[in-house]
Amino acid sequence: MIQPFPILYEDDALIAINKPTGILVHRTRISEDTQFVLQLLRDQINQRIYPIHRLDRATSGVLIFGKNKKGASQLSEQFRAKKVEKQYLGIIRGYVETEATIDYPLAREIGLPKKEAISHYRRVAQTEIQVPIGRYETARYSLVEVRIETGRRHQIRRHFSHLRHPIIGDKKHGDVKHNKHWANEFGIARMLLHAQHMQFNHPETGKNILIYAPINSAFQQALDLLNFQFSI
Repeated sequence: MIQPFPILYEDDALIAINKPTGILVHRTRISEDTQFVLQLLRDQINQRIYPIHRLDRATSGVLIFGKNKKGASQLSEQFRAKKVEKQYLGIIRGYVETEATIDYPLAREIGLPKKEAISHYRRVAQTEIQVPIGRYETARYSLVEVRIETGRRHQIRRHFSHLRHPIIGDKKHGDVKHNKHWANEFGIARMLLHAQHMQFNHPETGKNILIYAPINSAFQQALDLLNFQFSI
């Protein structure tokens, strides 16, 4: 049973929660799920809410909804105009540069035209552990903070897969051997990608709003396992 969502911010126009991993934001044609964030949060606060943006099923972190159509529409426009700062925290396979920009167009589905997709990342930490996975005697990992300019489907996951540094725990775009090892040996099966914070102008007051989402215990366990020192 899914517990009540932790509320990170709430006023008359908006509500932001810390979305857990493993649940879709709303119903889709390709899913047989019966529970969604939209439905459960509506019941939790006993009020109709309006989706503004999405997070993948496997991604945790800041998720914002509107409490009225006007506020939701205005904040959605900020997302479309690239005026919302979105920063994610992820653990990836291998070592990467200290910081870089990934400018690699993506198509929503095979056969559809590719669209601009831009992600900026900064390496926060890196480590090598004495664990043989695949053909290597050791395993290397990096902790990265990622800011995205665009919001393409699975953008961060596909961008790091393109670099051959996939997100750990990503079942669709990741490394099967590493994912299996983390699940079986470390007991961590979740995808290690978290929407760390979002910053925007309030759609009604214009006030600058900055919302942080704490990481969950499994993500913290991964940081501890790799001896990554990190705090918001």
